[in-house]
Amino acid sequence: MGGKYIILIGDGMADWPVPSIGGRTPLEAASIPNMDFMAANGALGMVQVVPKEMYPGSDVSNLSILGYDPVVVYTGRSPLEAASIGIALGPDDVAVRCNLVTLKNDGADSEMEDFSAGHISTAEAAELLASLQQAVADKGVRFHKGVSYRHLMVWPGGCDAVKTTPPHDIHGKKITSYLPQGDGAEFLLTIMEISREVFSDHPVNRKRAAEGKLPGNAAWLWGQGKAPRIPTFKEKFGLTGSVVAAVDLIKGIGIYAGLEVIAVPGATGYTDTNYRGKAEYALRELERKDFVLVHVEAPDEAGHNGSVEEKIRAIERIDREMLTPILARVREKGDLRILVMPDHPTPVEIRTHAQEPVPFVFYPAPPGLSTTPGKRYTEADGRDAGQFVPAGTKLIEYLLA
Repeated sequence: MGGKYIILIGDGMADWPVPSIGGRTPLEAASIPNMDFMAANGALGMVQVVPKEMYPGSDVSNLSILGYDPVVVYTGRSPLEAASIGIALGPDDVAVRCNLVTLKNDGADSEMEDFSAGHISTAEAAELLASLQQAVADKGVRFHKGVSYRHLMVWPGGCDAVKTTPPHDIHGKKITSYLPQGDGAEFLLTIMEISREVFSDHPVNRKRAAEGKLPGNAAWLWGQGKAPRIPTFKEKFGLTGSVVAAVDLIKGIGIYAGLEVIAVPGATGYTDTNYRGKAEYALRELERKDFVLVHVEAPDEAGHNGSVEEKIRAIERIDREMLTPILARVREKGDLRILVMPDHPTPVEIRTHAQEPVPFVFYPAPPGLSTTPGKRYTEADGRDAGQFVPAGTKLIEYLLA
């Protein structure tokens, strides 16, 4: 085709039928005229984004969507996040994701109450991490502040083969069976246990309790890995590009891919993000770049919160505030092809990711895929369209054809 390209990812946007909204999915219940226009006038289908043998995390799924085979390049989530906050990992450094979480009860009855500690503020988290760093000064690890509840620990000479569990997968469950296991597990458990002692009566948590907020009373360590080796997007496809995202994971993928990370005022990585600003900045980037990846975390956060209403609102805002100006650019200049999709489902019923195909839609339809008149942008219509792509890495080939 030549020209300009946008991939717009509504993280976790796909879902299952929800009884409280008449057995519809959030995509079916939402008012999304722009996505529906794309489905009826472009190419709709389903894609198996993540290889079935891999966990459907946003790390492997977004690598796949960008054309990187996660089986080949993926070494863990945290090294990607480390790149986003400017941390250069040595060859023996292991980066470990550090969530500030809310646990209730003690000992064997400890339960994951909230994987985000009530979406604790970055400033509050920084105070907690500073206290934890002081308490583990003799352990050789370094904590680095991220955003809200999402942070990082660098573990020099650490064990990247240790088995860990994402905290958003175990909401409401006792944590005993999900604690780190294998080589290096004892060290991570020690850090986690110290965090509970340090945070239990911390001034930040006393203040949060007084305000009726959940405490950040533990550090949960997971998603470890060493620095990956990834060819740049320009080396793979010969195109310049940018990434518009709020969360460190996606920004880190962009950095490893050689994409310029664009900061958008008011982009929060949550449901209150600056939707319109993300679209405006993406379109501005197209004046000087060939490709822009735009990532919106909001639907995924709503899914993890178990809120169908919040998820529908996020999807509708993506459609109204982002796709309206983007489609206007398509009509005005005719040089832009768009791919809209989730990276994985985050069903509100289970409040975590599901390993199954998701609907994609291209507008205009690329060579190799048929237009799908009369279709809406929904999971059911995606299946009925009869266009199944077996690997997420293939989508970029259609986009750029």
